[in-house]
Amino acid sequence: MPVGASGIILNGPVLETALIDKPSALEAIYDPLQYETGVPFELLDRLRSENAVLWVDEHALPNWPAGKGFWLVLRHREVGQVLKNPRVFSSALGATQLLDPPSGEDLRYVRKMLLNMDPPRHTRLRRLLQNSFTSRAIKKLEAGIHDHARSIFDRALQQDDEGECDFASSMAADMPLLSLADILGMPQEDRYLMYDWANRVIGFQDPDYKVSDSFDQSCASDIAREALKLRPQPDAQGNMPNPRAKSGMPDLYRYARLLAEHKRQSPGEDVMSILLAQVDEEGGQLTIEEFENMFWLFSVAGNETLRNGIPGGMLALLQHPQAMQQLRSDPGLLPLAVEEMLRWWTPVMIFRRTAAQDTQLGEALIRAGDKVVVSFVSANRDEEVFDNPAQFDIKRSPNPHYSFGYGPHFCLGAQLARTQMQAIFGELLRRLDHIELAGEVRYLRSNFQRGVKYLPIRWRRK
Repeated sequence: MPVGASGIILNGPVLETALIDKPSALEAIYDPLQYETGVPFELLDRLRSENAVLWVDEHALPNWPAGKGFWLVLRHREVGQVLKNPRVFSSALGATQLLDPPSGEDLRYVRKMLLNMDPPRHTRLRRLLQNSFTSRAIKKLEAGIHDHARSIFDRALQQDDEGECDFASSMAADMPLLSLADILGMPQEDRYLMYDWANRVIGFQDPDYKVSDSFDQSCASDIAREALKLRPQPDAQGNMPNPRAKSGMPDLYRYARLLAEHKRQSPGEDVMSILLAQVDEEGGQLTIEEFENMFWLFSVAGNETLRNGIPGGMLALLQHPQAMQQLRSDPGLLPLAVEEMLRWWTPVMIFRRTAAQDTQLGEALIRAGDKVVVSFVSANRDEEVFDNPAQFDIKRSPNPHYSFGYGPHFCLGAQLARTQMQAIFGELLRRLDHIELAGEVRYLRSNFQRGVKYLPIRWRRK
């Protein structure tokens, strides 16, 4: 059996290494509580310097159940190899979350989601979706994004010359909600449903987010009022049902079904109306269940990634004032700066695949059925690819980060996400003369999303 440079036996759970004193040290990789204080970069750096791939046991923790363990892929090269090869590293066999679906029925259902498909089923749905983002639709969305950025700052600043606010809620959260409402063709008054849905799914490990219920039902559409009749309530311990099971999000799925039925009767010019009208190569259309899962993907994943990427970028600028000054002096650097924000912050930290066959990755011998977890947050700081990777450098080019994934599952909304970040930070730089941190930052309890719950800033208008 192959042995790594640090003495790691690379054939399964019997992992021993001189690098890590105790097996429990690796718990920091998947313990959600760890991420309330920050990413364990020092640990990841040490591990990556010795191993491209290593085995991690999943011990029972206060906020994480025991699991069968997983291969952690740390280096940029090997992460790319996993992501571009769905035949060997499947998105469908065990879905794409580190935590296994709670039942076989739940696994079968989530496999109907684009995120959890392999070719050829993935190819069919992705083609339908790509064809729905017509050039006309994209131009309309991009114009709307810049309008949204202006309105967000109008509301946040009002007529004041200076003030304090939570950047995460006042300036960052609305942008993906407004833009997604445009894509999905949702009534604008319903957009905060996506805020609650994303909190419940992405923040299911976080006590502040898992019961999120901020949506004002008094201004809801008829579709929203009907869907919310199915919203589950917390139990006596304050817990909600598992949001990664269909039974845990009945209000979201009901909303999606009603919206799809409405759009098939009265289509608009939004992307989802176009998608529902698409015909595939065999003359078929998107099923209602496929639309429900597509809606879940957009309203949850599409929302949360950007909602955390924007405040992550703001935090990068606050911690690196020289970069803020560079952008003020040369706004043309903004596109490069956004790429560096995405690399440096890395909103989605990990994704899971399942080995479809015995294979070798680096020096690791991986068995069919093993969980394989790619670490974007580690690969995005791989010293073999990025010079001074811990440094925030807004002139970094090239910048081949994995924050939008890679291969067949590369994020379809990547360009729109970039446009949203450029619009927000462009507006911020045009309007504000001074920005500084005004208190303690609070982070999301999650081993999946690198989230910012609270980012207090003090600002002064130009």
